[in-house]
Amino acid sequence: MSRQDRVLRVGVFGLGHLHPRAYMPLFEAVPTTKVTAVMEADGSLRDAFVRDFGVRGFATVDEMLMGNRPDVAAIFLPHADCPAAAEACAAAGVHLMVEKPMAADVAGAERIVQAARRHGVKLTTGYCWRLHPVAAEFKRLIQSGVIGRPVGAEGRCAAGRLTRYIDGHAPWMLRKARSGGGPMYNLGVHWIDLFRWMLGDEVVEASGTNVKVNTQYDIEDNSFAHLRFSKGTVVALDISYTVPDSFPHGRDLYLAVRGTCGAISWSPAYEGQKDELFVCSDHPELAGSPQRVQPYELPSVKGYSGLMGLEYVRGFADAILNDRDPVISGDDGVAALKVVEAVYRSDRERKWVPVIR
Repeated sequence: MSRQDRVLRVGVFGLGHLHPRAYMPLFEAVPTTKVTAVMEADGSLRDAFVRDFGVRGFATVDEMLMGNRPDVAAIFLPHADCPAAAEACAAAGVHLMVEKPMAADVAGAERIVQAARRHGVKLTTGYCWRLHPVAAEFKRLIQSGVIGRPVGAEGRCAAGRLTRYIDGHAPWMLRKARSGGGPMYNLGVHWIDLFRWMLGDEVVEASGTNVKVNTQYDIEDNSFAHLRFSKGTVVALDISYTVPDSFPHGRDLYLAVRGTCGAISWSPAYEGQKDELFVCSDHPELAGSPQRVQPYELPSVKGYSGLMGLEYVRGFADAILNDRDPVISGDDGVAALKVVEAVYRSDRERKWVPVIR
């Protein structure tokens, strides 16, 4: 059997999360992946998944590795539990697809990266926004110099309320010791990674403020940050769990970059809806027109993040089968968490703090 004819057996680790079921259509749509087993300590969640998808069920990581060792571990455990599970899987020669942010702290994420290197397995994490065609064009325009030198940028990501984690069998998300923190930990990392990637630069300093509205949990509901990149760009982030239920599609998403001679903005439509990339500049690439709106209508793809999620799964399978580096690496996951930890440290110390490298 050639590498391209091989089908990678996927094991899902953890069901107390919003995403595992949403990933199933993606794995089903990629011919080189097939989910064969699930690991979940909660018997009711495990039994329902086994029944609905016709896979084998296991209660612990060790049971899964002994009874149905997969080729790929898709890990959706509480963030604090991801490092130990990933280390066990890597030691068994299983490739790692660890849901972002990979761990409840930088040290945990670094453990996963080290384990993957030590045992020679591939590692990726779920920063799939890089795989959106609008994001690719956004990056190309920045790198081409259409807006000149990037000076300032904005990112807004508000998605749902705290109650969605209760309803989605993931109450651990609301406990800092298990999740690492609130929206900046779970949502802000997406935009941190995307700006790192689009700007081709690293954050060197951060200033942050967290705002707590809820009284039941020990995480914040809103997180605001300014990030200073090494080449001088300053990015303002507004990350929240307080978007109204009535907000269209339940999400308020926005990205913009302003440079010395132009600006680019995008309000992502998320799944299968029409996106528009707005560019305003006097650069010659716009052929005499000072502004341009590029519409994108993506194909409808079932599953988490639609086309982005599909390309994420397909790309990682291809990296394994062709022995190449994944597009999104474990090091990317560590880099994003280092920025988040600087934001949280800034909130405590009430000053700009460096991002530790």
